[in-house]
Amino acid sequence: MASRHISLFLYFVLTILLSFGNAAEQQQPLQAVDATPKKVAIIGAGAGGSFTAYQLRKLADEAGIPVKITVYERESYVGGRSTTVNVFGDPAYPIELGASIFVQVNYNLVNASRDLGLTVRSADYARPQEADESIGIWDGSQFVFSLKNTYKWWNLGRLFWRYGLAPLRTQNLVKKIVGQFLRLYEEPLFPFNSLSGAAIAAELLNATASSGAAFLHANDVGSLFAREIIQASTRVNYGQNLQLIHGLESVVCMATDGAVSIEGGNWRIFDAALSASHAHVNVNTTVTGIIRNSDGTMQVSSKLNAASTSEKTFDEVVVAGPLQYSGISISPSLDHTPDEIPYVNLHVTLFSSPHRIAPQYFGLDLNARAPETILTTLPEDFNPENKADVGPSGFWSISTLRTVDHPTVNSEETEQHYVYKIFSPERPTAEFIAGILGLEKDYVSSNATIGDLSKNDVSWCHEKLWNPYPVLYPRVTFEDTLLAPGVWYTGGIESFISTMETSALMGRNVATLMFQSWQKDVRVNDGAATEKFPKNESLYQLPHHLFRDIFDPVNTRPIPYKCMLTH
Repeated sequence: MASRHISLFLYFVLTILLSFGNAAEQQQPLQAVDATPKKVAIIGAGAGGSFTAYQLRKLADEAGIPVKITVYERESYVGGRSTTVNVFGDPAYPIELGASIFVQVNYNLVNASRDLGLTVRSADYARPQEADESIGIWDGSQFVFSLKNTYKWWNLGRLFWRYGLAPLRTQNLVKKIVGQFLRLYEEPLFPFNSLSGAAIAAELLNATASSGAAFLHANDVGSLFAREIIQASTRVNYGQNLQLIHGLESVVCMATDGAVSIEGGNWRIFDAALSASHAHVNVNTTVTGIIRNSDGTMQVSSKLNAASTSEKTFDEVVVAGPLQYSGISISPSLDHTPDEIPYVNLHVTLFSSPHRIAPQYFGLDLNARAPETILTTLPEDFNPENKADVGPSGFWSISTLRTVDHPTVNSEETEQHYVYKIFSPERPTAEFIAGILGLEKDYVSSNATIGDLSKNDVSWCHEKLWNPYPVLYPRVTFEDTLLAPGVWYTGGIESFISTMETSALMGRNVATLMFQSWQKDVRVNDGAATEKFPKNESLYQLPHHLFRDIFDPVNTRPIPYKCMLTH
């Protein structure tokens, strides 16, 4: 989906620059170790859950603490939002359904990929590169900007010619925000029990408290560049416009140098991390309940498919996914229940076809070739009442991912087909698919879907509707990592920054906090792990002096403490 020729920051798939210190090296082994293994249940086998297990195993083994890790995953696979489907059912053609890339400074993922012996490839290694233009940004009526497959300096020249100093200012802003964010991976901030407190200390609340549009304006990024380039990135990455998404995530979308992926699928990182953790992984298993016992242990109830309920007792439980979608009953109630927040409905449509994207659909000459990746933005004069409106384009992005060999009927020969991915807020109609492929529409009924099209035109398709990330409203508080004694939570970081890397970070963070509590033989709320940020301390509970300089960067007014929903 991306071009290695895009310099500076014009890359459009979700990512975030992160680094971390080796927490294991910061720990001192216990003088005496209880021979009774610690029993830990992790609910969710995505990035957060797998890296919780991975980090916990490393720290426990180095300190000589015996631990038994059990992972519950209700799906039939591990990896969470990072999963692949195979074109034609052929494992030679895996296609990312969700999280597609990570970048060279995503050290959690990069280091794990190296240490676990996985093969890393350039994110666009399979892209056909047959069109002159790698990326085009379409506003529903015209391409407002495009990037050539070659001629790096030509692309840069066109950027500065159209947008003035806005690209340079954006690059500098990205460097500044990334530098602040990296503080979360080092002492004294890491590990952090309070993400809200860590965000204050890293001076990131001005970015999360404002919409992307307001934050970029306050930092002198021109509105044309923001609307055409940065908004195209927030839409493809998060299905959200700059008036809706907060400033931190808007900037994060532009930090994309060195995009790579794992051969065979990014889910292999999380599968390998779980294998290295020696966890007992239960797929197709749904956790239905957690009972918090008076002795501090937890009784976890689970069901394998439609089987009868199984119950096991654990010392610690990690909820490694959005609690609001888990369906887990918890008794007694948690000390702190995470807020329910809206998540984006994203339709992902994968399909293969012998046809290229039709240039005439996008107003190009019949002899031209459409860009291989088409991002979208809103027209200059379009002011929707609903800030989540996709606008005239009707979709977030269309990407040409690769070519595949498709056997022809009654022949041993194969035919080259193109594989496409569409992100959209609604399910694409057969009429829309026919239109972008340049097919005659008279045979397509109004209520037809992609599966109704001829196999000669669409040889394979896969559709999925899911909720991959939250609506990233401006906010200044974030969920705690400890919801009750022994009940940990990785999902709080989703409304801060939602990426594979940050989920992995939160998994490592929770594991380190848990390990520290074992070292001190007390719960985290009694130990040194809370000396930095006290247990369950939200922003509105912190001393008032911390808020003196937290203002809206545009209107210079105090910001409400809780999540600011700006519908």
